[in-house]
This record gives sequence, C-alpha cells and structure tokens, in this order.
Amino acid sequence: MTEPNLDPAVDYPLSVHRRDLLFTPTGKSIDAITMDAVMAGDVEAADLRITPEALRLQAQIAEKSGRTQIGDNLRRAAEMTVISDERVLEIYNALRPNASTKAELDAIADELSTQYQAEHLAQLVREAADVYERRDVLAAGE
Repeated sequence: MTEPNLDPAVDYPLSVHRRDLLFTPTGKSIDAITMDAVMAGDVEAADLRITPEALRLQAQIAEKSGRTQIGDNLRRAAEMTVISDERVLEIYNALRPNASTKAELDAIADELSTQYQAEHLAQLVREAADVYERRDVLAAGE
C-alpha cells in the first residue's frame, strides 16, 4: 500500500479529517474503538497501540509543515513498533553515555538495520557512537 499524499492544511488532524486511514494493529478501523466495543470485549490491548503506518502518516504531516525533526522522530518511532519493548529499553540503556563501547553501539546499529530494517534508528545509533567517540564518553573497551 502506498502512502497517501497528505496536505497538512486539509488532513490534519488525521483523527478528525482522515479517519479512513487509521487502523489498529489488529486491522480494526479507528471508528471501531468505542466505549461500547470496549465494554462488549471487542477491543483488545493490541487495538490501543499505534501502528507504524499511522506514525509514518504523522511524520509526513510534520515534514510537510516544516517540522523535519519531528518527522524524523516519528519515522524512528514507526520503526520501533516492531521491536519488543524489552529490547527498546535495552537499546535505550546502551545509548547512555559511558554505557557502551563503540563496537557495542555499532553492533546495535547493525542489528537494527539487518534484523528490523530500522534504518532511521540504525543511523541514530551510529551518529550517537560517533558523537560519544568525539566527546570521549564511550565505555572503556575490554
């Protein structure tokens, strides 16, 4: 499915103007998430999580509004949706200054790129490793 060409002036907010594009991770329309559906047991926890598609749509809106950094953040968030919460927290902790060696950060970047096809996240980790190296805040190597 190709990403629609959104116009921030017309389509934002998506939850008001483009509900037809918003679905839960289980494939339900956003319109199916109602209090009645919750009370009837028709909504599961997975239905309340955001999808990578919705995050990419939000990124497009941000970028077209001149907010490229927010767009980049939303694209990275979209990539994170396929990574377990536990692994995301491990990577977050590894990115703290003095927590990892450059080799460890490079390995995380490679994992993100190859295992998850998360190129935006991999690039962020590589940039962090380079900055940490310049600032001398990498963990001491073995």
